[in-house]
Amino acid sequence: ACANGVGAVTLGAMQILKILALVLGLAAVAFTAKVALTGTTGASDPAAPSQPKRQLDAVRARAGELEQELQKSANRADAER
Repeated sequence: ACANGVGAVTLGAMQILKILALVLGLAAVAFTAKVALTGTTGASDPAAPSQPKRQLDAVRARAGELEQELQKSANRADAER
């Protein structure tokens, strides 16, 4: 280091800049991952059901309809005997 201590201050400033760059880089990666996983930047209503939740609800509703149709068919087949 320099005799007057200026080199030590510059080295400390470089360490702070490296940490700042690391933190900003991690924030950018986290934001990119969030957008990739949710498909939005967060402008939509977070309380609204997500696309996978809506798809699952639709599948459950259709499964219930099919179950009712099968039960009706079974009841008709029993009535015909």
